[in-house]
Amino acid sequence: MDKKRQDIAYFLSFCIEQYMNEKGISKNETMALFSEFDVLGYLAEHFEILHTQNHHWIIEDIEEYIKIRTEEKE
Repeated sequence: MDKKRQDIAYFLSFCIEQYMNEKGISKNETMALFSEFDVLGYLAEHFEILHTQNHHWIIEDIEEYIKIRTEEKE
């Protein structure tokens, strides 16, 4: 695995753990939610910008992304 792909994989893992801990939900619940809204795809696509932010900002960005995607489904 090249360095950038490895960095993205570590970042995605970090985001999963941070979101799970912030929301007090299980890893399975987190992964189901992230899968439903393709959160990991979003995070990977915007890695260059997002990985420079603190974890509070990233959690807020994930929440906003999920909110927008939820509204699009309605």
